[in-house]
Parts: sequence; structure tokens; C-alpha cells
Amino acid sequence: MPSVRKAVAVVSVLAAAGSTTASARNAEVYAAPGPAPELSAATLDARFQATRRDIARALATAERFRDDDRTRTLSAFLAGDRRFLSFDPRGDGRAVEVIGDLRHADRIAVVVPGADNTLTNYNDPKFVGGDSRALYREARAHAPGARLAVIAWLGYDSPSMLSTDILTADRAEDGARGLERLLTGVHRVNGHARLALLCHSYGSVVCGKAARPLASLPVDEIALYGSPGTTADDAADLGTSAHVWAGRAKGDWTRYVPNFRFAGLGLGVDPVSSGFGALRFDAGTGPHSGYLKPGSLALRNLALIALGRDAEVTRA
Repeated sequence: MPSVRKAVAVVSVLAAAGSTTASARNAEVYAAPGPAPELSAATLDARFQATRRDIARALATAERFRDDDRTRTLSAFLAGDRRFLSFDPRGDGRAVEVIGDLRHADRIAVVVPGADNTLTNYNDPKFVGGDSRALYREARAHAPGARLAVIAWLGYDSPSMLSTDILTADRAEDGARGLERLLTGVHRVNGHARLALLCHSYGSVVCGKAARPLASLPVDEIALYGSPGTTADDAADLGTSAHVWAGRAKGDWTRYVPNFRFAGLGLGVDPVSSGFGALRFDAGTGPHSGYLKPGSLALRNLALIALGRDAEVTRA
């Protein structure tokens, strides 16, 4: 059957790409996060404090069980004035970090990561924490006076690159509901800011599923990069009034992914294809994991999209 052969081909491509992470050791020993207030302008500081307590408790567990990778990551979370809206150390972990002034921002960009993102690699370049900090620095370099906040959103169960989960939208459905809850709360904190979603790889599937439910919020930019598909037939099918951007670097292996959807398998039309109808931006020549690498053309253009400076974005 052609669809089965295509699915096998997808698995082969992904296996060749390799996986960069493994499940955290001793993940089952970590406790669930404690109660936290519903996100709003009045509760924002209390939310940060509650999440910090959860991180400190998880760090104590990591030290007790000699989980060195988690100890290193969580120690960094507690360093300086880093602020997290939510955190869950169970399994591969979840964390949602705010970079910048969420209350007073005019623009808020949410980085939605793809496969293989975990607490263990969160802070590393090429993963959501490192990528979000690079985006924030780049945007500030282009617009020092802009009031921008960036949210690093590891708020869903990111699939493993080598699992069959990346062949379906199941994880993305759950992620989309979490993303909708987050942005609804963020809008309660800051009702005037415009929102941008920057969606990498499988994260673009999450954004594709979230776009229609988020249509009532002020989301004006959605960027899909390194995307294997969103399950949507075209940009209009996403059901959003936001500008929908798509970019793929010349060194990205996702250009080899068959774009099909059959019986729940596959992720559909390629967002950079002319038929999809997205605004195409130049993503440069880097690899799949290099879109937010400092100095890259992709990072420059994604920072401009985050800032809402569409006229300055280099088109493909």
C-alpha cells in the first residue's frame, strides 16, 4: 500500500537523523507540581514563586538520587532572576519560562519546540530554552527599545524523534490544548500585547492545531519553520487571521519527508509549498536544528516576525 510505504520512508529518514536525547533517569521519583494560582495579572508574581518552589523541590530530589543531568539543569533554573510560569519534573519534564517583562510587553513571542525537547536539554543551544534566549537577544539587537517578552514553551509531551508519535497529530492535539490555556492566561496578564507563535518542526503541528482555538486572541504572526506539515490543507485551513509564515533552511532534512495524510498517519501538505499559501521567509542554509543559531539569517527573520516588522523580513 503506498501510504504504508511512505510511512516506512518517514521512519527511515527520521532514524537516519538520529535522536539527541533520552528519558531522564529516575524520572518516576519526581513529585507532581504543587497547587498554583490561575494565571492573571494579580497572581503573576505568586505564580512565579510557586513554580520556583516546585523547581527547588525537584532539585533536592535530583541531588538525593544523584541525577546529575537534572541537577545541572534545575540549578541553572534557580540561578539569577529566571522566572517560570509552570514546571513539571515528571517523565521527560515540562517547563514554561518567561524572558522579559510579561506585564508591560507590547509584543509576546512564544517559541513552540519540536521533538526531543526535555528538561535535561532545555538550556542547551538548539533546544527551547537556548533558542528562546537567542531569539530575545536578537530581537533586542534589532529593536533595543521594543517592549518584547519571549516565552519558552516546553508545555507538552515532546515526542521522541525515533518514535511513531511523530507520524501522527496525537501529541499535538494535547499540546494545542495546553498552548491555548497558556495564551488565555497570558492575555489575562497583559490584554494589550500582540502575540506571535514561532513553531519549529513537530511544534508546527501543535501550532496548526491551536491556531483556530486561538483565533479570539490577538495572535497576529505564526511562523512555521522546519515543518513536516501541520495536517492543514493550506494556510486558510488553519482558521486564523494571523500572518502565516513558512521557512525551510537548505540544510534541513525535512525536505525529504513525504507530505501525505492517510488514516491518521502523516502530517499533510508542506507549508513551504506554493499551494499551502503561507508567506515564505528566507531561512538560510543551516541544518534542521539551527534556525535560531546566533548569526543565522533564519534567526534574524524570525526575530523580525516576533517583533511584527513584516516589511523587513527577507522573503524566500
